[in-house]
Amino acid sequence: MENDQQMLIERCINYVKEELSEGEKGHDWWHIQRVWRTSRLIAASEPVDKLVVELAALLHDIADAKFYAGDEEVGPTKARAFLQSELVEPVVVEHVVQIIRNISFKGGNHIVLFSSPELQVVQDADRLDAIGAIGIARAFHYGGFKNRLLYHPDIKPNLQMTKEEYKNSDAPTINHFYEKLLLLKDRMNTPTGKALAMKRHTFMEEFLEEFNKEWYGEN
Repeated sequence: MENDQQMLIERCINYVKEELSEGEKGHDWWHIQRVWRTSRLIAASEPVDKLVVELAALLHDIADAKFYAGDEEVGPTKARAFLQSELVEPVVVEHVVQIIRNISFKGGNHIVLFSSPELQVVQDADRLDAIGAIGIARAFHYGGFKNRLLYHPDIKPNLQMTKEEYKNSDAPTINHFYEKLLLLKDRMNTPTGKALAMKRHTFMEEFLEEFNKEWYGEN
């Protein structure tokens, strides 16, 4: 059984690599690999179904809605099709699909409709990849991909966005730190996730302090 699961994971890795080979590079295989590895690290100290965690981590961004005109069902549909083609147990398929549907940060006013220990593990790993040094790099990479301003002093962060406002925002990249990234530390689910988030959060605060000093010529 363990060998069968490992072979399934390897086939899933190959599938994800192929699917994301031409995608935006902040949401590519390397992002998936980091989330997968961090998910396994967190899961080691949590009472979870580790197969569900690994499959969900590998498939969580198989079709990110932001690259599919906001369609949030493309990812779950592609994941379901792959897992069913591998004859994965229906209960596992459904759990993984629900994790993919509910993993993303969707703005401060989004109501959570599903949760599980496995979702909490993968969500923490995904959020950790959005903060710290790599999180900063990914934020500016995506901002460049969308041709967004780095910063504009007159465009203030909107901390009360609805889900639709969050999805459609084209605000400067620096605003994204205040609207999402700096909020993630307090939204971690697991003890391991919370501990890892503290250092990365502090690094982002130091970066923003230096950014502001340089922007306004204070150093």
